[in-house]
Amino acid sequence: MALPVLLPYIQTEFDLSLSIVGLLVTLLWLGGAIGQLPGGILADRYQEGSILTLSVGLVALALIVVVLAPNTASLFLTVTLWGFATSLYPIARITILSETYPDRLGSALGLTMATGDLGQTLVPPIAGTLAAVFVWQAGIGFIVPLLVIGGIGTWIVVPRSVQTASSNETSSLNTARYVIEEMRRPIMVFVSFILVLFFFFWQAFTSFFPTYLVVEKGISTTMASLLFGAFFAAGAIVKPVAGMAYDRIGMRWALISVLLGPVAGLLLLPIVERLELIVIVTLAISTMLGNGAVTQSFVAEQFPAEIQGTGLGAVRTIAAVVGSTGPVLFGIVADRGFFDEGYVALAVLLLIVILLAYRMPNPDRG
Repeated sequence: MALPVLLPYIQTEFDLSLSIVGLLVTLLWLGGAIGQLPGGILADRYQEGSILTLSVGLVALALIVVVLAPNTASLFLTVTLWGFATSLYPIARITILSETYPDRLGSALGLTMATGDLGQTLVPPIAGTLAAVFVWQAGIGFIVPLLVIGGIGTWIVVPRSVQTASSNETSSLNTARYVIEEMRRPIMVFVSFILVLFFFFWQAFTSFFPTYLVVEKGISTTMASLLFGAFFAAGAIVKPVAGMAYDRIGMRWALISVLLGPVAGLLLLPIVERLELIVIVTLAISTMLGNGAVTQSFVAEQFPAEIQGTGLGAVRTIAAVVGSTGPVLFGIVADRGFFDEGYVALAVLLLIVILLAYRMPNPDRG
């Protein structure tokens, strides 16, 4: 989430249009999408602690290369590699939590994702400030030593789960058929489509929100970074609550509850101008951050333990690949002067997700 804050600086330095910087973010998300399935397979076959540490280390290396990129082509390539490195982390994180907290996955995942929001609260304003004072590369480079510390901590702390013989066969053709059969169940088709829509919405919204505040609302880059950070600070509260709600009332109503506020906020965003109202609208939109604790807990629990990582990786890959088109398409809309209309369209997209969640079939097998 440092990248959206730095887009105005990157756009200026490389003389790019909004469509092209949108493509840059799309490549980041696309790289992150492509590796979800391999990450899931690795999570089923090897110790999660090793996979998590590998991902953190690769991200640190990728960010160093991004900072050193000499031209536009190399920047786009290295950002894609950055995205791919991040993709090894999410599935292994969920499978180790599922093993450790089998009866409270929603709560555990909500708390874990909330800690990510604490980082995303601090990183955007720090990145924006460093870019304003020094260069945009400083807004990414400062994260590298923190990742090194995090990688060492992950290696020490994350439990080393014992892999069973069956889990070491997850790359077989039979396992592929098994995953496909599970994904063809009506409930999985339904939820996968919901995830596709939400990934598209999420990536389009977050990629341009700081730029939107600067361009359309006349807010300084520093203030836009602070608002972006506040957006994630609220998520640190929303995600644990959403995870606990999932454990208690199930996916349907937990998901609908976290998406009603964002619909109202997105419809109001184009018409509010005063800073305090923009803050209120931003906080209303931030409840959407509870989505992940709900949907990803649900999807993980739909797959048997022996293929949980592979199945979750397959679903997330499909959703994230399609969703990664959001930034570039939204950038095209913004380039044509329809920034406000773009956010109204995203509100409509969330309404569709709410309706689908309400109509979701029962998850019973049979």
